This record gives sequence, structure tokens and C-alpha cells, in this order.
Amino acid sequence: MRGAGLAALSTALRGDDSQHDGRGGWPYPSLVQVAFDLDGTPLLLLSTLADHTKNIARDPRVGLLFDGTAGLAEPLSGPRLSVLGRAERSEEPRHRARFLARHPGAGLYAGFADFSLYAVSVERAHLVAGFGRVRWLDRAELMLPAIPMALAEAEKAILSHMNADHADALRLYATVLAGRSADGAGSWTMTGIDPDGCDLRRSGEMARVDFDHGVENPEDARVTLAGLARQARRSAPGAADGSVDSDDRDG
Repeated sequence: MRGAGLAALSTALRGDDSQHDGRGGWPYPSLVQVAFDLDGTPLLLLSTLADHTKNIARDPRVGLLFDGTAGLAEPLSGPRLSVLGRAERSEEPRHRARFLARHPGAGLYAGFADFSLYAVSVERAHLVAGFGRVRWLDRAELMLPAIPMALAEAEKAILSHMNADHADALRLYATVLAGRSADGAGSWTMTGIDPDGCDLRRSGEMARVDFDHGVENPEDARVTLAGLARQARRSAPGAADGSVDSDDRDG
């Protein structure tokens, strides 16, 4: 879920609009950009002019489909997750900052009066991990129990440091650890860090690097990111040995 930049949003079509011709309550799917709070809460930037936002104003229940099947020869053998929850407007500055860091192009219109951030309070989800691998998940199985505020408060500084001083490490995270192509214009940037991992972006391409343990504070983040850089350098094609340079030691 955290690795997705887009989701299919399903809302209940409102029945008080004549153009819907008595189809109130019908499921209405649309495509939306999505970001996440540190605990995994999905975040949406929606315009009041859009049908899905008008639907939410009348009935906040929503469904979000996250598709992890891209590139598979047999897409139905791949993972997808359907999340059920309630969308509510959010005035939390962190939500807006995390969304715009993940989708910088949205900054062109995020300040318009008709756009607002919505946080989806997840209730349960349906996971299809492949043929025969299907189960329902309760909220506690999908979401983190709380937001580690020490990490949340340090996130902006961590991103600034990594993007300013560790471009090579970010490239290795994306190409070695996340398996993205080394070809392509532009540099990779880190757009978010949370207890489960970090998010990277290069132009319109996104990558997700998962941590092997929960990260709760800035110091743990520093040590974990430095460890990932060492791992990536050792695994990079043509790596001569497992040496660690000063960039690794400094984090």
C-alpha cells in the first residue's frame, strides 16, 4: 500500500443530482493520487468540484484499491489490496506536507480554495496476494498503532539532509534495493520516511525501500539509512569488496 502513488477510489454516487438519473448509491470509481501518514493512513487531495468529493460530503464511506500487479505477465497472480474506510477533511499540516512531498506537481493547485486534504480512517481491508492467497485484514493488522512523533518531527530535516548530501546513496537505494532502472533523466530524491521504510521519487517514477525493523526516532533512522547504503554498495553490480566509505559512517 505504501508503495502506491495512485489508487482507485470508490464512493457512493449521491442521489440528489438530476444528472445521475436515479442512480444514487451506485458505486462510482475514480482515479486519485495518494500519499500516507506515518502510521499508514491514506491521504487524498480532492477538489470540491469533483463528483467523488461531492459523494464523500454526503457519505464518507470509501473504498481504495491499491494495485501491485504492474508488469506481471499474469496480473491476477499479483497482489492488490482493497481498503475500506471513511474519508474526512484534515487540517493537519503534516498531511499536506507529506502529500506534496510525494506529489510535488500537486503544488500547482493545492492552494486553490476548492482543494482540501482528506485522511481516510481505515476500518478493514481485503488482501489478494495471488491465486488462492486471499484474506480480510482488520485495521490493527494493516495500520501502525500510533505515529512516532519524534520521527514525524524530524522528517523534514532528514529529507533535507539526505537529498542535499547523499544523492549517491539515494540512487543506490532505488537501483539496487528497489530494483529500479539505472537509466533515466534526473536524480532520485527522498520524499518521505516512516517507521516501515522510505519513499523515493525521480520525475514521475516512484520507489519504496522497506526497513527490516520499525524505526521510531531520528537516530534509529540515521543508523538504518547508513546500513542500507552499505548494503546497497556491497550488492551493486561491479562492487569490488564490502568496504565502507566515510559517507556510510556518517549516515
